[in-house]
Amino acid sequence: MSDAALSPVSYRHSVAGALILVGLLLQILSFADLSPLPHLVGYALWLATALLWRDIPQRTRWQAGALAVIGMTLLVTARLRYDATIAWPAVLDGNTYVVAMLVGVSFIGLIGNRRDGRPLGRAVTGTRGIAGTWLGVHLLGIILNLSTVFMIGDRLARRGPLTLPQLLALNRGLSSAALWSPFFASMGVVLTLAPAMDYTHVLAAGLPLALVAGTLTTLELSRRFDLDEVAGFSLSPRSLLMPVIMAMLVLLFHYALTPALGIVSIITFLLPAAALATNLLQGPRWTLRRVRRHTLTRLPAMRGEIALFLAAGLLTLGISTLIGAATGSEWTLFARFGAREGIVSFLAIVASAIAGLHPIIGVSVLASMLDLEPARQTLFAFVALASWAIGTSVGPLSGINLSLQGRYGISGYRMMRHNLSYALAMSGLVVATLLILDGWL
Repeated sequence: MSDAALSPVSYRHSVAGALILVGLLLQILSFADLSPLPHLVGYALWLATALLWRDIPQRTRWQAGALAVIGMTLLVTARLRYDATIAWPAVLDGNTYVVAMLVGVSFIGLIGNRRDGRPLGRAVTGTRGIAGTWLGVHLLGIILNLSTVFMIGDRLARRGPLTLPQLLALNRGLSSAALWSPFFASMGVVLTLAPAMDYTHVLAAGLPLALVAGTLTTLELSRRFDLDEVAGFSLSPRSLLMPVIMAMLVLLFHYALTPALGIVSIITFLLPAAALATNLLQGPRWTLRRVRRHTLTRLPAMRGEIALFLAAGLLTLGISTLIGAATGSEWTLFARFGAREGIVSFLAIVASAIAGLHPIIGVSVLASMLDLEPARQTLFAFVALASWAIGTSVGPLSGINLSLQGRYGISGYRMMRHNLSYALAMSGLVVATLLILDGWL
């Protein structure tokens, strides 16, 4: 069908898809400092969201709208009441790097030509399948982060709509990797706030907790649900081939080719580049046709997750700006940061995550109110990583739950309800680990 024959709805979707693609390309250009003007990524993505707004499911539209309005209200309050300095041209930049990564990850669908629609890999069901899903997401997510959820989730979705046990396994497999993965955004934040931390102590505490999280997830889901017909991720060489190759390429770029870029940035440009390279083997016309179809259909279909992430980014900016303006005086929350203070801080951050705040807000606010000596920074680092791991699993507005809601239609609040018992059990283990870790340091 020619562009002239497009209906108004189709034309609107086409323009929005093109804007999303432009946002991705501008984000990639910014990695090499080639972006023509600052903040264009945010403007392109927000404009695409506005064009697609009426097509977003009502529940998601109301949630994203509320987040955006609250975030903007908080920014205005910080400016009028506390005379905070706000860079207004940049207020739409929040979470654009995550959205760009999600758009880049969507190009995984262009790798290969599966016209017959047959699922890859053999079906694994039951407890073994859930364990394989958790382990696959965890092991690959250590390096590929959030993109792993889509790689494995989309593979499972080829057999039918994802069920609650599958979604819980995806959620917990990724979130628990924040306990120890050196490639997670959580670790990057912690290294900035606590540069003197001892990673070996964090690894010794976090890795066993992550393994316990996997065991707990498998046992709990097998007890709560009938898993006989629930498909899981097969850890066979065939099913792991593409994710493992992607992980190896990410490591190659991170350590050798582009060491200045973070993992999220590398994933943002690497996965679309890999998709283009595999399609070019079929010729440029074939590649152009597939990219055009992807831009006009798949990218507009991401409207729900894009809207949620952009709105959540605006909310985060509003909250952090208001808190920073209101607590700008010089004072220290705790005279000494020990196990008791760490436990209180951990529980407070997890509670704020359940209330809807991303753990990065609680961690950043906590760090701003502490004067940590080098010996205490390791304990703070573990508190931050543990609260991030537990908070993102249960928080309805965390990145993982926003992604699952936008991509697979599961409410973040439903995920929260089904993760409360898991969060409670893991919190008890974190508290015990804090007591032990405080004795080591």
